[in-house]
Amino acid sequence: MLDLSSTSPIFSQLNALVGGLFLLSAFGLVIVRQAQACLLIFIIQSILLSISAFLLGYRDASYHLLAVGVLTLVIKPALIPWLLRRTVRQEIYTYREISQVLNIPSSLLIALALTLFSYFFANSLLIIVDGSFAKVNLPIGIAGLLLGAYTLMVRREAIPQLIGILAMENGAFFAGISISPDLPLIAELAAAFDVLIIALVMGILTRTIHENIGTTRVGALTTLKEEPNQ
Repeated sequence: MLDLSSTSPIFSQLNALVGGLFLLSAFGLVIVRQAQACLLIFIIQSILLSISAFLLGYRDASYHLLAVGVLTLVIKPALIPWLLRRTVRQEIYTYREISQVLNIPSSLLIALALTLFSYFFANSLLIIVDGSFAKVNLPIGIAGLLLGAYTLMVRREAIPQLIGILAMENGAFFAGISISPDLPLIAELAAAFDVLIIALVMGILTRTIHENIGTTRVGALTTLKEEPNQ
């Protein structure tokens, strides 16, 4: 029989490593310039989220967290990219440079400031939240949520904006699994299918926009005008 008390520090160290990589992936979404690279980073980030859920679920013998890990591993790194590739034209991903509001150095400085804010904000919450996993997951999850929101705001292309929304959900889940490990399974299933629906609808809209106006830049939609009735 495995003594979980003796292996708990190992799980905490592994989770800290996973958390560091998760934070790096959030920074990666801010600096990459191709849509395909954004999607790849999102896949890696989702795998890291599932690994953290598996580690915490195995340590605490929580079937809810193990279910979160399985759902995340099936839906986000596999099913969502498959849906996007089926609904969005391939040329949107290939050799496509993403335009954004701010340049990369400025974005990195803002991302660093958001990360520092996340750690200060999480410290006030850690007073009421106990556990070694929460000390890692909570600040990093909040940082992932804020960096996903920043990605959503500065990107001008539809697909990177969608990935920013999904990254925000990843950050919220990364923090949530450490502070509410016994979240009902029905809530986890509802959240997973909501993410699928968002990806499917955004993929179809992106393809339609690209076919009709030849671009996926959201700002270009403001130039569209309804033809007057003859």
